[in-house]
Amino acid sequence: MKTAVLTVSDGVVAGTREDKSGDILVELLEADGYEVERRVVPDEADEIAAAIASLAEDASLVLTTGGTGVAPRDVTPEATRSVIDREAPGIAEAIRADSLAKTPHALLSRGVAGVHRRTLVVNLPGSPGGCRDGFAVLQPALAHALGLLVGAETTHRQT
Repeated sequence: MKTAVLTVSDGVVAGTREDKSGDILVELLEADGYEVERRVVPDEADEIAAAIASLAEDASLVLTTGGTGVAPRDVTPEATRSVIDREAPGIAEAIRADSLAKTPHALLSRGVAGVHRRTLVVNLPGSPGGCRDGFAVLQPALAHALGLLVGAETTHRQT
C-alpha cells in the first residue's frame, strides 16, 4: 500500500536542517510494509495544501511532520483543513493526549487529522520524538482506518 511523508520545514528546504522526523516516519512505515513517497515543502500554506492533494492522488495515507505549533509560520493545520473533506478529530486528540503525558509543550500542538477523498491525512509534530510517539498512537488503528477508506468489509464489535 502506498503512503507518503510530507516534511514541512523552511530549514530542510534550505538545506540547513536534517530531516530527522521524515527519516523516522519513513522507517516506521517501511517497517510495517508500506511503500513510502517522500516530499519536503517550506512553511507556506499553498505549497503544503498542494503537496497534500498531490500526494493523496496515489497514497492511502499522508503523514505530515512540522508546522503544527504556534509560531507565526506554523500553518500546516490550516493548509490541511483547506484540502480535507472531513476531520477525524479523535486521531489528533489522541496524539495530543499521549504527548501531553510526556511534555507540557504538547499544549501548543495544533495538528489535525482528516480525510481527503479516500486518503487519511495526519499532522504530526516536527520533532523526531513527537513523530515516533504520534505514529505509535496511530499505528494500532491504521490498517483498519485505511481499509474503511477503500470500502473494505468490516465487522464491528457487538456488545
